[in-house]
Amino acid sequence: MSLLRMKTCCRRFFKSAHLLILFVFLVVFYITLARADLSDTHPVKRDLNSYWSLYNCPQCIGRKEQGRMKSTSSSNPPDEMDINIIVTYTDISGSVRIRTVKSRDLSASWVWRSASDEDNDQPKRSQSLEESFQPDTGFEDDAEHTTDEHHSGGEMPQPQTSTVNPVKLKRRMLRQQRRVLRTEELIREDKELDNQMQAIAIERAKELDTTVKGKYSIWRREYENPNSDATLKLMRDQIIMAKAYASIAKAKNENGLYDSLMKHCRENQHAIGEALSDAELQSSALDHAKAMGHILAIAKDQLYDHLIVARKLRAMLQSTEVNVNLLRKKSAFLIQLAAKVVPKPLHCLPLQLTTDYYLQGFANNGFPNKDKLEDTSLYHYAIFSDNVLATSVVVNSTVLQAKESEKHVFHIVTDKLNFAAMKMWFLVNPPAGAAIQVENVDDFTWLNSSYCPVLRQLESTRVKEYYFKANQASSLSVGADNLKYRNPKYLSMLNHLRFYLPEVYPKLDKILFLDDDIVVQKDLTPLWSVDLQGMVNGAVETCKESFHRFDKYLNFSNPNISNNFDPNACGWAFGMNIFDLKEWRKRDITGIYHGWQDMNEDRTLWKLGTLPPGLITFYKLTYPLDRSWHVLGLGYDPALNQTEIENAAVIHYNGNYKPWLDLAFPKYKSYWSRYVMFNNSYLNLCNISE
Repeated sequence: MSLLRMKTCCRRFFKSAHLLILFVFLVVFYITLARADLSDTHPVKRDLNSYWSLYNCPQCIGRKEQGRMKSTSSSNPPDEMDINIIVTYTDISGSVRIRTVKSRDLSASWVWRSASDEDNDQPKRSQSLEESFQPDTGFEDDAEHTTDEHHSGGEMPQPQTSTVNPVKLKRRMLRQQRRVLRTEELIREDKELDNQMQAIAIERAKELDTTVKGKYSIWRREYENPNSDATLKLMRDQIIMAKAYASIAKAKNENGLYDSLMKHCRENQHAIGEALSDAELQSSALDHAKAMGHILAIAKDQLYDHLIVARKLRAMLQSTEVNVNLLRKKSAFLIQLAAKVVPKPLHCLPLQLTTDYYLQGFANNGFPNKDKLEDTSLYHYAIFSDNVLATSVVVNSTVLQAKESEKHVFHIVTDKLNFAAMKMWFLVNPPAGAAIQVENVDDFTWLNSSYCPVLRQLESTRVKEYYFKANQASSLSVGADNLKYRNPKYLSMLNHLRFYLPEVYPKLDKILFLDDDIVVQKDLTPLWSVDLQGMVNGAVETCKESFHRFDKYLNFSNPNISNNFDPNACGWAFGMNIFDLKEWRKRDITGIYHGWQDMNEDRTLWKLGTLPPGLITFYKLTYPLDRSWHVLGLGYDPALNQTEIENAAVIHYNGNYKPWLDLAFPKYKSYWSRYVMFNNSYLNLCNISE
C-alpha cells in the first residue's frame, strides 16, 4: 500500500516539475523581450533586430560546423557578434527543453535576413528560383520553400516557407548536372555500340562469298516462308526425344510406355517420309505431332531425370556422329566409283565403232588435209583422251564457234584400246572444214621408262602395291582424298603427255591444250595473239575464286619445296592452256619436269596427279589470262554464277560430276549436250539420248 502511494507521489512530483519548468521558461522569455524593447538605441542590438534565423529545427542545433551567418541585405552582417539565441524544443520523450546557442556555433545553412529588404527581394528571389529549377520540374518534391515573417518590436521569428535552402539548392543543381552527364554518357555508349555493330556487319559482309549466289538466294523455294519447315523440325525433334525416353523406359522395365513411344516414332517417321518442308507433309502429320506431344508429356512426368536424359542424348549424339562419318566415307567411295566406272552406253559406243572400223575396212583410210598438220600459220589444238563422245563435243563446239574453221587443226592422241574407235568416229563424222589427226600414244617409241620418270615409277613395285595390293586398307576406311589418288587416270600416260608437247609436235611453235571435259562457247583464235611476255604457259588463275594456292597442292614441310616456292603463290588450271613451244624448248621445261618427278619418286613432295608438277614446272613461267577465257567448277560446284558461265569462252566440267554421267548437275548439262549429235546412228544404237 505504501508502494502505491510512493508511485502516486512521484507522478505528482514530475507533473509539478514540468509545470515549474514551463513557468520558468515563460518568465525568462518575457524578460528577454522586455530587454530587447529597451535596447533599441544600442547600435548593435538595433541591427540585430533586423536579422532572424530562417531555420531553428532541433536537428540543426548542436552542429559545430565552422562558418558564419550570411546576410542578403546590404547592411553589416552580424557574423562578427557572439549573439546568444534561446531555443525551445521538445525532445524524444516529449519533454520541453530550453537551450542557449551561440550564433558562432550555428552551421552555414542558417541565414540572417533584414526585415526591411524582405519585401523588395522576394519577387526577384522567386523569379530566380523559378528560372533555376525550370529544367527540374519533375522533382518539385525535392525543393523546400520557406518564407520569413518579420515582426516589428523584436518578436520571436517564426519558420516560413518562402526561401530555398542554399545547401539543398546546390545539391539539386549537382543532381541535375549528374543527370545531364549520365544522359550524355548513355548516348555516347549507344553511338559506340551502333558503330561497333556496323563495323561487325561490314566485316561479315566482306567475308561473304558473293560468287556463290545460289546458296543464299532469297528466291529459292525454301525461302518462300521463313517458317516453312517449323512442323517438320518439330516432328523430327519429337522423334529424337521419343527414342531417348524409350531407351530409358526400357531400362526401367516400363514396357507399356516403351511400346507407345516406339509406335508414335514409327507413325511420325511414316508421316514425314521424304518431306523437306511443311507443304510436303501428309495431311495427318499435325495430328501425329499432337499425339506425340501428349505421349512425350507422359514420359517426361514418369521418367524425366536431367542427368539420365542428358547422358542418353549425349550417347545418341556420339552414335550419330559415328554413323555420319561412316556414311560420308561410303558416299565418297561411291561417288568416286560412279565417276570412274564407264556407263554402259559409253562402253557400247567404242565397241560398235571399233567393230565397224575393222569390219568395214576403215583401217586403211586416212584423214584429208595432212599438209595442214605442221603448218605454223594455222591454229593447232592438242586433245589427249580415251573418251570418244567427250572428244567429239570438244571438236564440234570449237569448230561451230570458229569464224574460219578451215584454219583449225585438231591433234588427238588416245590409247591403243580406243584408237580404232576414235579414228572411226572422225572418219565418219569429220568436222566441217577443220583438219583432224588421231594418233596412238603407244606408237611414240621415244616415250619409254628410260626417258620418262613417270613410266618408270608406274612400273615400279611400290606403285603397283599402292594401287593393286590385295591386303591394302579397305577403300571405305581411307579418306576421300586418298580415294581420288587411286583413280586409274593417274596410271594413264595420256594424263602426263601434256609435259611432252614439244616432243609430240616438234614442228609447231604454239599450241592450245584442251581437256576432254570442256565446252567451247566462243571463237578461241584471239588466244594465239596474246603476248605471253616471255612466259611459256598462258592459263587462268584460280586462287581468286577458290583460294587454290601452292600450299594446297605441295608439301611445304619438305625443304625441297619450302626453299624453292612461295606457299601463297597463286595456282592456275589445266584444261585450256596456250603454250609457247619455242620458249618451252629454250628453257628446257621437260627437263625441269623430269628433275622434279625423280625427286618425288616416294610421293613426299606431292600426291599423284598432273597439276602439282605443272605448278612446279611452270613456276614463274605462267602468264595469267583473263578469267572470262576459262570458267571452272561445273563438275563440282552447283552454285556458280550463271552470267559468268554464259559469258565464258570455255567452260570446264572439272570434278566428279561429268556431263556425260547421271551424276551431272542438270542445270549445267545443257551447255554440253547441245553439241552432242544425238541423231547419230551409233549413239542411237547405244541408247545415248538427252
